[in-house]
Amino acid sequence: MAELEPLYTADEMKAAEAGHDVDALMQRAGTAVAEELMRRFPDARRIALHAGGGANGGDGRIAAEVLQAQGREVVDERPDIVIDALLGTGLKGAPREETSALIERINAAGAPVVAVDIPSGVNASTGEVAGTAVRADVTVTMHGPKVGLAVAPGRFQAGDVAVADIGLEPGETEHRLVTPEILAEVPRRSARDNKYTAGHVLVVGGSRGMTGAPALTARAALRADVGYVTIAAPAESLPVLETLVLEAVKRPLEDVFEAAGKAKALAVGPGLGRQDETKELVRRLLSEVELPAVVDADALFDLEPAEWPAPRVLTPHEGELARLLGRESREVAAHRLAAVKEAAEKFRAVVVLKGEDSLVAAPGCGVLVCALGLPSLSTAGTGDVLTGITAAFLAKGMEPQRAAAAACAAQQLASHKASQRFGLVASDVIEALPRALG
Repeated sequence: MAELEPLYTADEMKAAEAGHDVDALMQRAGTAVAEELMRRFPDARRIALHAGGGANGGDGRIAAEVLQAQGREVVDERPDIVIDALLGTGLKGAPREETSALIERINAAGAPVVAVDIPSGVNASTGEVAGTAVRADVTVTMHGPKVGLAVAPGRFQAGDVAVADIGLEPGETEHRLVTPEILAEVPRRSARDNKYTAGHVLVVGGSRGMTGAPALTARAALRADVGYVTIAAPAESLPVLETLVLEAVKRPLEDVFEAAGKAKALAVGPGLGRQDETKELVRRLLSEVELPAVVDADALFDLEPAEWPAPRVLTPHEGELARLLGRESREVAAHRLAAVKEAAEKFRAVVVLKGEDSLVAAPGCGVLVCALGLPSLSTAGTGDVLTGITAAFLAKGMEPQRAAAAACAAQQLASHKASQRFGLVASDVIEALPRALG
């Protein structure tokens, strides 16, 4: 199993630092900040330092000393660059009023900002921003990336993240960052496989006027290397689906339980609609079919926790997750890590909170954070693509949380492999999938 990158909380960093010489750690940290600043901004001569009273401030003051020894000048006005060393990883709420004023001053300086360890105002353990926060261009973080640098909204304050080695051993962390190496876990076809043993996905959706969604899901599953895809859709949609996905078998929706008997995984919801009869169909499929299932889009509407007979992977965006939890979307956006963990426990399922930082939670487990893609993935249909990839990996027998995390990685890496980055559409991602998986 691929080793994923640790993401440290404040407490986990304290544990990693325990027993080490604090002064030596600060000297290495401050030197690392200075060296990164000089490497990235070699022409910067005038440095403004905003340092607090704790260890983070100490790191900043050492950085300033190193920079002065290299001929830079520490100034109060009109700096070429600003060092933010006000608050460290211990922040748990909003900064105090006087600190908030200094943060506003940093943001208004009109110069690039280098943050020490974490931008001031960002909760290192969650990514939450309770008040004002520094908008850094570069964050030099010590030992390993912090949760708050990977999870929004904190990740949007961090700029480029550079990890400085300060001589600590790797520690155990609850949450981990997904790396491209996770794709090595996806089973590949062998010479012994046929189209059935390579994985069979059943896509359930496609009401009138919404056939594009299951078509994208089916095509994504095929490009994610399953051998067989069936689409179960209302009879009036089947002629359209025949033209959209040549390789998939089409079945009328009333045959869905028979079709499920031959599949290895389900993808339920793309373009399904929210009529009472479709809600009942979703309930029955999830409660009766003993196959792993991805639950997306319309299938998430009015979904209730239940004792399901097989693994379920829910893939909501912020608005859908807010509805599942009975919250406002802005509350989920502000507390993404807590929200996805709560949903995983509530539904006893893997939950993927989609976004630039896709968060993959499972009951009783840490969260896997996947942030490998381009902003251009924020376009219609990419959620349907993710559903298809996830279903494909489940059909190949992957453990559900790893399958979902690998699917996020595959889709996000495909955004880099696509022929264009601007004007990207979901079909471009599908066509690039084989290159990402290769």
